[in-house]
Amino acid sequence: MTKTELKPFRRALENQRAEFANGSTSREALAIETSPDELDRIENANNRDYAMSNLERATSRLRDVRSALCRVDAGTFGICVGCEENITLKRLVAVPWASYCIACQEATDRNQNTPQIGRSLDIAA
Repeated sequence: MTKTELKPFRRALENQRAEFANGSTSREALAIETSPDELDRIENANNRDYAMSNLERATSRLRDVRSALCRVDAGTFGICVGCEENITLKRLVAVPWASYCIACQEATDRNQNTPQIGRSLDIAA
């Protein structure tokens, strides 16, 4: 990819990084509140779980964005880390922090969603 082609991607990634770094997800929502009312405690716990999920997602996305910016600097942006083929421009426009092509991403997703089957122990008698 040429420097001219990389500019819009770098700009989009830097905007994403700034958005997440500015704390779009507040850690204040994770505070534990006490209440004598059981329903209030349940609602507070649900709100805290929701905020924690959002924070985890934002942290993961920030990590992906930083990694993509490192790939831009290294000259490997747009190259799949799985198969080392070019990631399609259409995918990069939609997901500029993508590190895998569609095929490798699908394979990675399948592997993460496959339940791990426990090993059987071979015991010699």
